[in-house]
Amino acid sequence: MAVSVSSERDTVASPVQRALREAFYAGAISLGLFILFIGLKTDQNISNQLILVQRWLLLITVVVLTMLGRFFYIAYGLPFMANQKITNVATGLLPASVASRFFLLPAFIVAVVLAVVLVAFGSALPALVGPDLAGYLQFLRALAVIYALACVIFYFRSFIHANFTKLGIAALVLYPILVVVVLSIYAWSITGGLQGSLKWVDNFGIQILIYVMLAWGLNIVVGLAGLLDLGYVAFYAVGAYAYALLGSQYGLSFWILLPAAGAMAAFWGVMLGFPVLRLRGDYLAIVTLAFGEIIRLVLINWREVTNGSAGISGIPKVTFFGLMTFNSTDPNYIGKVLHIAQSSAYYKIFLYYLILGLALLTAFVTIRLRRMPVGRAWEALREDEIACRSLGINTTTTKLTAFATGAMFGGFAGAFFAARQGFVSPESFVFLESAIILAIVVLGGMGSLVGIAVAALVMIGGTEALRELDFLKSVFGKDFTPELYRMLLFGMAMVIVMLWKPRGFVGSREPTAFLSERKAVSSSFTKEGHG
Repeated sequence: MAVSVSSERDTVASPVQRALREAFYAGAISLGLFILFIGLKTDQNISNQLILVQRWLLLITVVVLTMLGRFFYIAYGLPFMANQKITNVATGLLPASVASRFFLLPAFIVAVVLAVVLVAFGSALPALVGPDLAGYLQFLRALAVIYALACVIFYFRSFIHANFTKLGIAALVLYPILVVVVLSIYAWSITGGLQGSLKWVDNFGIQILIYVMLAWGLNIVVGLAGLLDLGYVAFYAVGAYAYALLGSQYGLSFWILLPAAGAMAAFWGVMLGFPVLRLRGDYLAIVTLAFGEIIRLVLINWREVTNGSAGISGIPKVTFFGLMTFNSTDPNYIGKVLHIAQSSAYYKIFLYYLILGLALLTAFVTIRLRRMPVGRAWEALREDEIACRSLGINTTTTKLTAFATGAMFGGFAGAFFAARQGFVSPESFVFLESAIILAIVVLGGMGSLVGIAVAALVMIGGTEALRELDFLKSVFGKDFTPELYRMLLFGMAMVIVMLWKPRGFVGSREPTAFLSERKAVSSSFTKEGHG
């Protein structure tokens, strides 16, 4: 067993001893950090008085889990990862990978059987075992499905890697259809499958794709041009309010207002770009942050136009290119035109494919622009602005085009958001949204479209999955709401990913310009903080 020598003393500490010490330190730090956030909660009583609710059991649970995690990581995780790099003297081979020992065929078969059985008896579980145990079994079913899918990905990883883009687009296109089919079989009714698909298509489909599109738009500014933008949500708000105001006041179609919202957001992107032409780094971040707050405060205080904090309601829905609508009272309602059963799921499925098309358009334009001179100018600006100027590149137009292009896609996403919600208010465009979008770009790997999409899927999909963990109420009490801890888990995931993959999920990328041979550039050769 490996040992470590302390720099302060000559004593030799074993991994277990060092892990105990580290676990104690981690527990003390977590106790100090979480005692006011988790241990104590402010609430109102029946007399509308502010009271302090004590949650010591939840605090102790979090501290103990932190200590156990740190202990096992130091005692067993680090030695195991170190042994993975040591060659066997007898065979001359490295140890088998963790994945090959984790994704075993017998375990895969057990997971599939378990998932099928729990799905078949899913609706009858509460009556058979009770609501509390049924929640645990539903969580076990979700784990079995995830493990089975992970096994399939591992076994066919070579084929998936070679055809990742095609398979990804195919999966996105077929996602609503598969959800409806699975839920229809589960409920033994097509109508039940359509109604049950609302949550999965909306929360786990549309919601994730909105953040994917926003992150891809911000990637143009941050990932390609290297301009740190902390106020990107302002362009999102401009697009949303442009569609909300013009659509509700003048009755214009979504298909007319979509490019108008993008153009208006691009205009404000240029307006932001002019004052920050000479700024970089922290100063640029502060100014863009201020710009985002200015837009939000204007939306709150300009009551005559934006209706202030009350927001704008009654925003018209998107129509199917003016041919069919999704209002059941209209004569050209899609159900009446196609002679199909009435359902509110049609509109959600249509919105899913609409945002999917907008996201793919964003990716296509980004890829094409990267291969054009303006894209190469963005990358040169990101790597070294002084060298970029010495090459004769006009940095003014380069920065303005980056801000305008990224803002345009933010405006598109904002217009779609307003059409999807039917209501917009300034509370939807706070600084936290900009921070989440920027975190997705950084976690995915700046400049990497695939990595950003994976980061959005993990972060946004993971936080939405917390809403399905109702069985935790039987552990921490009926007042426990898992979704309230989504930002805590979001921060923990960011720390873990930054320790595991400092350059994001995708740590290397191919340059858009190369001489004679196409090679991937390792992340170790790129400048710190610039992809």
